Order: sequence, then structure tokens, then C-alpha cells
Amino acid sequence: MQLIDNEQVRNLGNFELLARQVVEGFIIGLHKSPFHGFSVEFAEHRIYNQGEPTRNIDWKVFARTDKMYTKRYEEETNLRCQIVIDTSSSMYFPEVTKTSEEHVNKIRFSALAAASLMNLLMRQRDAFGLSFFDESVGLHTRPKSSTTHYRLLLTYLQNLIENPTRDRKTSAAASLHQIADSIHRRSLVMLFSDMFDDTEREDDLFAALQHLRHAKHEVILFHTVDKAKEIDFAFDNRPYEFIDMESGERVKLQPNQVKQYYVEQVRAYKERLRLKCLQYKIDYVEADINDGFRTVLQNYLVKRNRMG
Repeated sequence: MQLIDNEQVRNLGNFELLARQVVEGFIIGLHKSPFHGFSVEFAEHRIYNQGEPTRNIDWKVFARTDKMYTKRYEEETNLRCQIVIDTSSSMYFPEVTKTSEEHVNKIRFSALAAASLMNLLMRQRDAFGLSFFDESVGLHTRPKSSTTHYRLLLTYLQNLIENPTRDRKTSAAASLHQIADSIHRRSLVMLFSDMFDDTEREDDLFAALQHLRHAKHEVILFHTVDKAKEIDFAFDNRPYEFIDMESGERVKLQPNQVKQYYVEQVRAYKERLRLKCLQYKIDYVEADINDGFRTVLQNYLVKRNRMG
């Protein structure tokens, strides 16, 4: 469930408020879905387990509920999570301006999804870090679970969407190798990328994904796309000028001239990517920017519960 409208996504004025709205809407939706049975510890407490020290039991809660809970503290983090966002220029598609009809693009979707995940992680007292990459790694923070850290990362995300860049290419393979080497302890890595890189370097890209798994990290790839335009090529059959946001290259054509070939090539690549993820035991999730954030949060929650 998503309790924010397109105009709010267009403005993205208060990232913290929007992330909280997304998460609270998602939690409400959980109770009405097949996922309501999942254990989501959003409280400041966790159930007391037999044999643990009794000094942390919250006796006031016990008096009200007749159930034993222990207080949870800031340093108690069950999970370390690294959220990795592709910030190359292709992620700014479709272009969002004050006059455009588009309200959300891939970078805005990724940033708000990341903010919502961090909100959820913080509620669960898990540690989270943030990484940005394009031709190289531009930001890499170590995981922490404090509110101060959360707000700092929100400012990085806000800056990301407020400063769109053209002609910034992707070197996903080299960047992911570097990030894999930089995450020292076993973590959950959640990657947001359209995975549009040089097709001649496809094997290098797959090798970088394998490196993350070789380093014993759990990985979810959120393949971030505008499905209608980038996968299905759903454009009216009239003349367009298509501009490569990373190279600036321009092509004038009518969509029907290339649609069949384009769709076949893109779907074949997507299938190769999906199969490689399956081979490497990486969770592959198509994240369509027009479908809201439930898919992202739900897949995180499934993985979180699977990891224990």
C-alpha cells in the first residue's frame, strides 16, 4: 500500500515524512495480506526468551499484557544492510521537470524506496549504510542504526534527486567490485539499478554480482525500470527524437520501426540477468517505478524473515 500521491512524489519536499508515510501504509497493508503472519518487530521491545538475563525485562509491559518483553537498545542490531544506488544519468529517466507530466523517474523511485527501507530498518533496530555509484563509487557509508545517521543519509538522498546530471556514464562492474570489497562483515546488500551498462561488458557485470555473493553477502537486485517505456517500448507511433542520457547520442525514428527488435533484445537481456541471479542465489526483483513501493518493502521483508 502507498499513502502518497503523485504530486508529493513530484515535490519530494520532506523526505522523512514521505518515507514514514510509505512504511506506515505498507504496515497497514500487511495486516490485510497473506504476509500478515510475518514477524515484524517494530516496537522498542522483543519477546523474552527463556534463559536470558531478566534485568532487561520491561515489567510495566508485563503488568499490562501478561507477556514478558525485554527492552532493546541502540547498539542491538540484528542485521547489517547496505543500500546501493546506481546514480548514472540513465537513472534520471524519464526526465522530471516543473512542466513535465512525469512525477517519478528511476532515481526518485530508488531514493524514496531507499528512504523507506531505512525507516523500516531503523524501526527494527538494524544497521544500514548507503552507497552511490556511476563511473566510480561516489558515496559509501558504513552501517549504523542511529536516528542521526538516518537523517544524514536522507540528506544525501535529497541531494541526489535535486541535482540531476547528464552525460554521467555507468561502470557498474568496477563499482560493485569496489563495494563488495568495502563491506567487511556479512550484510544484506540491496541494489537499485536499471543495469544498463555497455553490452560488451555484460560478463564483467555478472562477475561483479557474483563477487557480492562470494563475499558471503545476501543480495537483492531491484531491477529499476520504467516498464512501459523501457521494457515494452509503449510509445505512440509518431516521430520521436530519442536521446541517450549517458552519451548524449540522438536518434530520430518512429517507434514501430524498431519496436519488435528492441523488445526482443531487452527481454532477452533481462532473462539473462534473471538467470544469472538465480545461478548466484541473488534475489532478482523487477521494480517498476509506476507500481509503488510495496514490491520493494515486501521483498525486503521476505528476505529479512528468511535470514532470521
